[in-house]
Amino acid sequence: MTDKKYRVLVVEDEPSICQVCLRTLEGMGLDVTIAINGQIGQSLIQRDTFDLCLVDIRTPVMNGKNLYAYVLNHYPNIAKRIIFTTGDLLDETTRGFLDATGQPFLPKPFTPNDLKTIITETFQKLGEQN
Repeated sequence: MTDKKYRVLVVEDEPSICQVCLRTLEGMGLDVTIAINGQIGQSLIQRDTFDLCLVDIRTPVMNGKNLYAYVLNHYPNIAKRIIFTTGDLLDETTRGFLDATGQPFLPKPFTPNDLKTIITETFQKLGEQN
């Protein structure tokens, strides 16, 4: 375990989900930044460094799919650090996108324990156990 405080970007437009993410992730000792859409998330990624990104697939202005495409092209090292969230797993397009990326995803609605589990598992897979 290291003294480094890991930084997590949450791209989510639903205030109640933002609050759950903020409380849960800060409770895990993580430094959390919230972006209410993909465009703001993109700006933050351009100027800051994040250890993990939790990205809702459906956000206004720029959705999670477009944000992922941008990150994959410009910051491929960050692309592998994205966890998607979605309430739309039955949609074939969404399911196909998630399958194609190979990235972990968290179905909505999720509990704080679900969030903790996927964050911990992802850090472990990345070799940055928190």
